[in-house]
Amino acid sequence: MSDTQTPDPADSAISASPGDQLRRERESQGLSIGEVAGALNLRPAVIRGLEEDNYEEVPIPTYRRGYLRAYAHLLGIEDRPVLDAYRSRFGSEESERKVTPVQVTRPPSRIGAWLFRLVTLLVIAGLIGLTLMWWQSRGGNEPPGISDSGPVAVDGLDGTTTTISEPEAPAVSEAPPAESLPPLPEEDEGLGLVEDPDAMADEAAAASVDADGALALADAEMADEAAIDEAPAEEEASAADPRRLELTFNEQSWTEIFDANNQRIFVGLQEPGTSASVEGEPPFRLTVGNATGVELTWAGETVDLGARAGANNVARFTLGD
Repeated sequence: MSDTQTPDPADSAISASPGDQLRRERESQGLSIGEVAGALNLRPAVIRGLEEDNYEEVPIPTYRRGYLRAYAHLLGIEDRPVLDAYRSRFGSEESERKVTPVQVTRPPSRIGAWLFRLVTLLVIAGLIGLTLMWWQSRGGNEPPGISDSGPVAVDGLDGTTTTISEPEAPAVSEAPPAESLPPLPEEDEGLGLVEDPDAMADEAAAASVDADGALALADAEMADEAAIDEAPAEEEASAADPRRLELTFNEQSWTEIFDANNQRIFVGLQEPGTSASVEGEPPFRLTVGNATGVELTWAGETVDLGARAGANNVARFTLGD
């Protein structure tokens, strides 16, 4: 009499990969990959990867287990054998994939902004105080005029001091009587004035320098106005760039973005209060989790993610077709 052992269904389920279990059950129910993808609101490539045990489309282990559980529930089978098979095969290899670092900016701290304002006020107050001290050190009076100068004491080489007083202005003599004045010249006579050619040349040079200075000042003002006008135009062109995506995460969200070359240009679990700027070739293929908590700006316009989100608040769409 020989003993025959009946294989345990749980052991046979674990021996089969999770993808094989799901694929066999799907084929037995006569469902296609497209029908399963539509029911789970996932891309067909993700469903095909789950059945082939290829998780490149789902790099985060938490999402892998969630998709496997949802797939099993859709087929009406227990999820425990599928998850046990996944852990037995890939449990030791679970690790977050390294992605290309993305420039993430956090909002400035309020304490830092108040500290900056306080330091600025202190610097301005210090400058005002130094200006007042300098003005008071000069006595707070206007500089003395030329007419206010008094006697000046001069030390000689022999040690004696000599005081030099300002010379008195000469007295103005009275005008001589009218009879002693010479007669005025006639109208047709020359006045005897001789023009100085050197003085005329100096005046012409000064006038030329003033004209050149005025032209240079006008050119500088026109250049400043042109630079001011060009700055907003450059900002508008940068904001309307169709190759740039601006994201602001108000809530935690797992986001994945592919460009026209099917290159993953952004992926990861983002924390609330962060923002990211992503560049690539449009059109973009986006998957945004917790879509209602994310703000997206493309080509200078805000994209309504809430209108594109499905029942599980995940938005999957293509932007820039």
